Amino acid sequence: MIRGALASLLSLEPDIEVVGEAATGDEAVVVATATRPDVALLDIEMPGSDGITAAGEIRREVPGCHVMILTTFARPGYLRRAMEAGASAFLVKDSPARELAAAIRRVLAGERVIDPGLAAAALSAGPNPLSPREREVLSAAVDGSTINDIAARLHLSEGTVRNYLSSAIQKTGARNRIEAVQKAQAQGWL
Repeated sequence: MIRGALASLLSLEPDIEVVGEAATGDEAVVVATATRPDVALLDIEMPGSDGITAAGEIRREVPGCHVMILTTFARPGYLRRAMEAGASAFLVKDSPARELAAAIRRVLAGERVIDPGLAAAALSAGPNPLSPREREVLSAAVDGSTINDIAARLHLSEGTVRNYLSSAIQKTGARNRIEAVQKAQAQGWL
């Protein structure tokens, strides 16, 4: 419903044409590859492949496409990951609708557009302290999997999984892996 409403609002702009819509991150990559848009507008939370992963894939498949993230998840870690994936803009959904069309025009003019409050929060939050492998292991622990299950899924030894979890717990300042997962998710690090 929201996707359709955004498409309708943007279609009212005389210089913006909506050339496709997608319900999932994977579908967004397929649609972008087929339609080759100037701008792809993605959410972070999408079924299948998330918006940040889809952003990176769209940038690889359609290098001329500017990717914009529009989300309710105003977390510094998400902003940093989106920019690393090649996003040109990161906006929160509580912004006025008229600002979205203006942001699209700014991105097409070569600007980066970032919600100012989120930009300030990202600067004060600092970088993600977790290594890629620590993020992978913590992500595998999100569903409450046992050490043995995580080790089997990631093709690691149980001791290695314990070491990565221990390191992630220390870096997040958590008391246990459940709390480490929660803190990492709250920061947008996973």
